Amino acid sequence: MADTGTPYMANKDRYRELCREKQLPLFMQAWWMDAVCSDEAWGVLFYEEKKQIQGVWVFHLHEKFTFRVIVQPKLTQYGGVWLNYPSNVKLYKRYSFERKALQALIKQIEGLKPDYLSQNFHHTFNNWQTLYWQGFKQNTRYTYVLENIGDTEKIFENIYPRNRQRLRKAKEELEISFDLSPKEFYAFHKKTLRDRSKEIEYSEEIFLAIYEAAYRREQGAIISVKNKAGELLSALFFVWDASVGYNLITAKSHYCSSNSNDTSIYMIWEAINFLKDKTQNYDFEGSMIEGVALFNQYFGAKQQPYFNISKRYSSCYSFLKWAQHILSRTSGKI
Repeated sequence: MADTGTPYMANKDRYRELCREKQLPLFMQAWWMDAVCSDEAWGVLFYEEKKQIQGVWVFHLHEKFTFRVIVQPKLTQYGGVWLNYPSNVKLYKRYSFERKALQALIKQIEGLKPDYLSQNFHHTFNNWQTLYWQGFKQNTRYTYVLENIGDTEKIFENIYPRNRQRLRKAKEELEISFDLSPKEFYAFHKKTLRDRSKEIEYSEEIFLAIYEAAYRREQGAIISVKNKAGELLSALFFVWDASVGYNLITAKSHYCSSNSNDTSIYMIWEAINFLKDKTQNYDFEGSMIEGVALFNQYFGAKQQPYFNISKRYSSCYSFLKWAQHILSRTSGKI
């Protein structure tokens, strides 16, 4: 059945065809957006030349306290703009293409009259100047990527020496399994967070939708680590396409802190071995948290910048965001 209603909803059937024809990044794929959003909550805008789609802006739109907000869906690393660059053109023509495409897409996204927009763009989007000219803001963030994971010997050699020792030790003391069910994974993650007095930030419904969609396409798996007594220590849900595997959700028991690095190193190493003939690279799904960044660096991963693009259209919403930030700081919450 074709999507109907607003123009960006009507674009979805054409976008599904585009995703089948082109290798768009995983988290911008139509099937992924279907899983993480309700059908009414995501859309796509087109830039076309000669009736051919040469650029898209993929977004998640929802209402929050009567405000129209465009933000990242849960468990989705990036979205935003993807451009189908013309091949073999001079640099000034490439810049001209970027400018025209972005101007057209910006006009459409602002036609939706959002009160606030904040999206992480894929790392291949590296020229946001046209967005700057239109009043958007940019904040650089970082992920970490292991390249060419098919060469596991080289990957192992680039791991921090002490972590290589931990990996050898973990192989002797721990056991890897791929038989943890998605419901068990969710319950385990929820419990590990509750043990740390934290709340899980995504629903079981969303997680199961993502898992089922990825598993059905043979693009998702759950790996877990247990001790010799059979106690579940950690688990990882990872997804992939032909280019990149993603470290999507990691859960670690509150009671394995003494060897938590051992379990994480072992789990990721086995995930890489699982993926080495399925994809090319492994993305740790970066974090700006110092400890997480150091762990990724010690695994030999390469730092990769990407942009967070944002714009505030409503002064009222901006005030509420500011007030929320102040309250979170004074209450000790993040």
